[in-house]
Amino acid sequence: MTQQSLFITTSAAFDAMRAQFEQQTRLAVDTESDSLYSYFEKVCLLQFSIPQADYVVDPLALPQVADLAGLFAAPHIEKIFHAAEYDILCMKRDYQFQFVNIFDTMIAARILGWKNVGLGNILQERFGVSLNKKMQRADWGHRPLSAEHLAYAREDTHYLLALADAQIHELERLDRLQEAREEFERLTRVEPTPRRFDPDGYWNMDGARDLDTVGLGILRELYHWRDGEARKHDRPPFKVISDATLRHIAAAHPTSSRALAHLSGVSSFVNERYGHAILHAVERGRATPQTAQPHPRARGNPPLDNHARTRLGHLKEWRKHIAAQRGVEPDVIVSNDALYAIARKNPRALDGLIQVSGLGAWKANAYGEAMLAVLRGKK
Repeated sequence: MTQQSLFITTSAAFDAMRAQFEQQTRLAVDTESDSLYSYFEKVCLLQFSIPQADYVVDPLALPQVADLAGLFAAPHIEKIFHAAEYDILCMKRDYQFQFVNIFDTMIAARILGWKNVGLGNILQERFGVSLNKKMQRADWGHRPLSAEHLAYAREDTHYLLALADAQIHELERLDRLQEAREEFERLTRVEPTPRRFDPDGYWNMDGARDLDTVGLGILRELYHWRDGEARKHDRPPFKVISDATLRHIAAAHPTSSRALAHLSGVSSFVNERYGHAILHAVERGRATPQTAQPHPRARGNPPLDNHARTRLGHLKEWRKHIAAQRGVEPDVIVSNDALYAIARKNPRALDGLIQVSGLGAWKANAYGEAMLAVLRGKK
């Protein structure tokens, strides 16, 4: 158990903390961001634990947080996260950190076949600790933070060192540590994607494809107006007005404030604050119906041809069987993206399979020949 809990808001305290970290070989890490409250998401807290103390760092008060780059890139300091991908993406986006030598307790739990891999469930089961669930949707960009906020943030790293120790012992016993290390290393290579507004993104909203051309034109104008409003006030678009409400307005074509007020999801607050702008958007949509099908940016992998789809189906059946034998989820064996790439390229030798899939040495050795046999037998 750690002995101290420190909230770092001054340069002097930050420098002392960093000096302490530079003497460590292991460091538990977490972050809190404000994606539920801002259009332009940012890291609002960084939490760290070492055997002697827990630290909660306020990056909104400390511009020198970027000076921690050396710690995250240091190969001799193991950085322990739970569900590291989101934290890594956020810190790369905000601070351009690079990551070397990480350990992810959620990935380790999945490789071990634990049924509950969320941190709250693990802490309850392993340490008898219950996290304050209402803090999961807290506004971490709000200041000042309460003692309750800080206590919750601290617990996100407080137990990670002990948890990682237990998992390493179990991974070694099952001869799975190299498999886990490969997955951890893969995570260090993820890169953030800059947020870009997709002008045709409204086509992916639930119910959009049921609208007539006038309703779709209205939805387009409402969608564009909402994004501008969200940017202006730095709020997530759904906090301005929900997708469902936009769809109700687009289907109803309201022409007056009175008609707008009767629609589902349009509160008196929304009508008073945005009613004028909404009705103008409706007018624009009515004047310019959407007669052509929108083309939003593609999500995920491009479609496969019939042969590749068949290969993918056989690969998934093989993966499901192996996962059942090991008692893990199928994507622990091989990721969906890797299976897709293998099915699409149809490699005939192990080198080619590794090249197209990005499999590490452990998985290529464990599963490569079996996947090639599936491909050879099921074209």
